[in-house]
Amino acid sequence: MYRAPVEDIAFTLKHVAGMKSALDAGTFGDLGEDLVDAVLGEAGRFATEEVAPLYTIGDRQGAVLKGGAVTTPPGWKELYRRWIDGGWNALSGPEEYGGQALPTMLGVAALEMWNSAAMAFGIGPTLTMGAVEALDKHASEDLKAKYLEKLVSGEWMGTMNLTEPQAGSDLAALRARAEPAGDGSYRIFGQKIFITYGEHDFTDNIIHLVLARLPDAPAGTRGISLFLVPKFLVGDDGALGARNDVFCSGLEHKLGIHASPTCTMIYGDGFGGAKPGAVGWLIGEENKGLACMFTMMNNARLCVGMQGVAVAEAATQKAIAYANERRQGKAASYTGTGMAPIVHHPDVQRNLLTMKALTQTARAISYSCAHAIDMARVSAGDEAAYWRDRANLLTPLAKAFSTDIGVEVASLGLQVHGGMGFIEETGAAAFYRDARIAPIYEGTNGIQAIDLVMRKLPLGGGDHVHGYIAELADMAAAVRPKPCMFEVRTAAALDAALGDLSEATRFLQKLTADGRSEEALAGATPYLRLISLAAGGAYLARGALADHNRIALCRFFAENLLGEVSALRARVIDGAESLAAAGKTLVSA
Repeated sequence: MYRAPVEDIAFTLKHVAGMKSALDAGTFGDLGEDLVDAVLGEAGRFATEEVAPLYTIGDRQGAVLKGGAVTTPPGWKELYRRWIDGGWNALSGPEEYGGQALPTMLGVAALEMWNSAAMAFGIGPTLTMGAVEALDKHASEDLKAKYLEKLVSGEWMGTMNLTEPQAGSDLAALRARAEPAGDGSYRIFGQKIFITYGEHDFTDNIIHLVLARLPDAPAGTRGISLFLVPKFLVGDDGALGARNDVFCSGLEHKLGIHASPTCTMIYGDGFGGAKPGAVGWLIGEENKGLACMFTMMNNARLCVGMQGVAVAEAATQKAIAYANERRQGKAASYTGTGMAPIVHHPDVQRNLLTMKALTQTARAISYSCAHAIDMARVSAGDEAAYWRDRANLLTPLAKAFSTDIGVEVASLGLQVHGGMGFIEETGAAAFYRDARIAPIYEGTNGIQAIDLVMRKLPLGGGDHVHGYIAELADMAAAVRPKPCMFEVRTAAALDAALGDLSEATRFLQKLTADGRSEEALAGATPYLRLISLAAGGAYLARGALADHNRIALCRFFAENLLGEVSALRARVIDGAESLAAAGKTLVSA
């Protein structure tokens, strides 16, 4: 059974990602460590005692669609009600609409715990929080007044409707259309697929944010608008009115996250005998919907990164517990009688330590991204611009690296369990099944790598990333004068990784400056892992200097895993030509 690692989470927030220095400086007003600890402690209790016990029933029974209505697994609706009654949905929401306006760092830390306990549960509120941010930044005052308070509280949930059968990552191919109704509203027509929590029984209204095209819209992404489409129309007094012309026509039968309803949504088909056309309202300006939606997507990308961290944490806990119980063979380090617990075998230890180290590095990267978002919000001028660039740089790392290692760690957990891991009853396989979607949705990890290389490395005229590397180097340099704590090999491995990172970064920047984008793109995915591993080593070093009990994990990571960075640098710099040549063999005539 999952137990929330409140101490590890608090330590990473405060001593690795930067929260303690911000609290000490009064950056977040009167928020202090006592309140932070209280929030984390109660979130951990709720995740451990109330969410986690419902994970298995959710995985095995899943969500069910009948007559256009979705029923979630037994106990899940009541769990959601207890969750919003605890104020968790409002944790980082805007104060003017009933939110607590606590830092993003605290929100994503709690989100990690919800997703570790049951990823299929944690994903639903993630989209509501993203909808709140999009509406708060882009919607009219009338829409904010009517919808935000209930979305912030969680009384209503929100969704994000982008994907269509012919338009996955390429949003330029969207066909859903919107027609002005002449009264300030619009009528929406079309089909959307893969809509998470598009229909469910948690709340009595669901607020869909839908991308669609107006009749005279320009082609491509420049002609996309964003609309708010409620499941039930809402009167001026806030009361629910008639059912809108939107319904769920099917649920996907998925590899994992079975309790999360993934819906095909139909807009404007005359549902229940209604006049065709789902009633919606424009968010932001016409043909500017993608910018509004990206406010929500950037939020979602960090939150999906937390899903990767969350599943990795849960899988690691389960594997360590199993390795201490399962007995097989003899081991030199075991002094007891009979067969040794497999945790004594070096290969099992290597797997478990790899799981722990990757989970902690991804947690540090993701929390550091959240810290940058918080600092950008409370800063002004050049300082705010600096922190916005930092958040933009770290978002693809937080999303892609964290979800990649979520799958990797869950797979290692299966390996630790051996044949028992391949059997559903042990529960280890469920983590792998759940984790596998996260590198795909909210922008595949390949797209995150493209975004990093083509859009984020040029930030600040190309200087921002080198400033970040210099900060990482300072963290690593602090290890060097501590030979009594760290082996010389640890410092050398950290230095080598950051040197490789600097070289690969300058190489890619030169390629893009010279217009050789195809060559740069060939190295994008290995570069994203390279920068994430190098950053992770530095963050582990910072944590080890703050808590000597963490030195062993830092050493293991630096001396066993960081060697991969050199190979990744070679792939970035030398791999483009062979990739292009071999790629031609895959193209059919």
